[in-house]
Amino acid sequence: MKRIIIIGGGVAGLGAAYKIRRAASEGHGVDFFLIEKDPRLGGKILTEIIRDPFGKGVFIVDGGPDCFLTEKPACHRIAKLLGIFEDELPTDDSKRGTLIFSQGKLHPLPDGIMMFAPTKFLPFITTQLFSWSGKIRMVMDLFIPPRKIKPGESYDETLESFVVRRMGRECLDRLAEPLVGGVHASDPRTMSLAATFPRLLEMEQAYGSLIRAFLVARKKVEEMRKKYPPKPGQKPRTFFTSFIKGMQQLTDRMAEASGPEKMRLGVSVTSLQIGHQNRWRVHLSDGTFLEGDGVILATESWAAEPLIRPIDREMADALAEIPWTSSATISFAFDEKEVGLDLNAFGVLCPMVEGRSILAATYSSSKWPGRAPPGKVLLRGFVGGPHNQEVLERSDEELVQIVLSEFHEILGLNPKAKPIFFRLYRWPRGMPQYTLGHLERVELIENHSAQISGLALAGGSYRGVGIPNCIESGERAVSKILNEWGIDLAEDHIEEKRYY
Repeated sequence: MKRIIIIGGGVAGLGAAYKIRRAASEGHGVDFFLIEKDPRLGGKILTEIIRDPFGKGVFIVDGGPDCFLTEKPACHRIAKLLGIFEDELPTDDSKRGTLIFSQGKLHPLPDGIMMFAPTKFLPFITTQLFSWSGKIRMVMDLFIPPRKIKPGESYDETLESFVVRRMGRECLDRLAEPLVGGVHASDPRTMSLAATFPRLLEMEQAYGSLIRAFLVARKKVEEMRKKYPPKPGQKPRTFFTSFIKGMQQLTDRMAEASGPEKMRLGVSVTSLQIGHQNRWRVHLSDGTFLEGDGVILATESWAAEPLIRPIDREMADALAEIPWTSSATISFAFDEKEVGLDLNAFGVLCPMVEGRSILAATYSSSKWPGRAPPGKVLLRGFVGGPHNQEVLERSDEELVQIVLSEFHEILGLNPKAKPIFFRLYRWPRGMPQYTLGHLERVELIENHSAQISGLALAGGSYRGVGIPNCIESGERAVSKILNEWGIDLAEDHIEEKRYY
């Protein structure tokens, strides 16, 4: 029986564990043991279910990510296997809408904006989000020639460089940065498009214009909707998807199906050794050790680096070059009659140029059905990001007051509204930054790990920060090791299908 030791119990580590469990159930002689330094599994996926202290019902509070992209199939596939596919929760698109805080006012995101390109004339012309000079500069994208690239040449560019070159500074500051850079909590000046949104680079080359490319994309979406209308009683397909009991419903079920008896919490790994016949020895903080035939490092790159350094210094150097930022979310519950807000929106984005403490606010109980009892409201604020790490040095009490103050000034929250409760979640060094050169660093890491038998890395540090990306990274790590042992899982060759 071959054993793989998984270091890290976030969604990537659980994705690896669940795949090994499925391989064992198919008759392959493989097993795992998972080590997690925290007293809980799930990593940054954390959901609290809180009873309403002044009424019936519960609040469902996600402390980390509250959803995944519907178009990415990994979560749907795993949910099907776990029997919770019917618990997937689409957004309430009757309240769909995003507001952008710019120059002291809230502006609705114009209808027809795709990424940061306008595809509908009237909403774009009439919006007050941009000045007339800014609108004219954005439309010039139709006439600016694409960057000249030789056939077969790969290239990269920062978000700032790309957007300013194609659509102007105003588009970057008021739209692209909060919409695109904000998703990754990244600095547009250093954010690698090839590592985060390679499709944008491809669109420029294929269509010569982003507006032209997104007009084509919008037409295809509309044709697909006509060709495949929703069936009666079928859940609507929305851009984002969550789960009825919050995102932790997914990781809890993954852990349960994988085997909690094979997981140890509250202990960290201090060092790794490769011993006789490529057997791995994993030393733990309590003085004990584990032995296995393979190791998957499903941790942040900064946590993997000291463990790898005695084994491969060059790979450790590449891991150390991946920067990280910290962030926090603060959720507040209110009585609806007190907030004084129009809640027919998903939330507010706050561009960095506004110099505010919050990056965004989500109207959680508007975006997701069932997140708060009737008559109650759940709001969530985000702080941190590359330009405001200092705010995270404040105490919990100070952070709560800062976010409440911003809610009053930006959202228009009634200053007399008293929170029923709040929950603050800090994520130190929780978001990797895919800066220029990221793909080259990842390629080096993967090439070096390919030469070390029984070793694989997984997680959001490398090829995607989304939950589906992390699950797939854990599964790829398992495949790498099993393939070295001559085990080829048939399910790896099953084509991903549409789940809606």
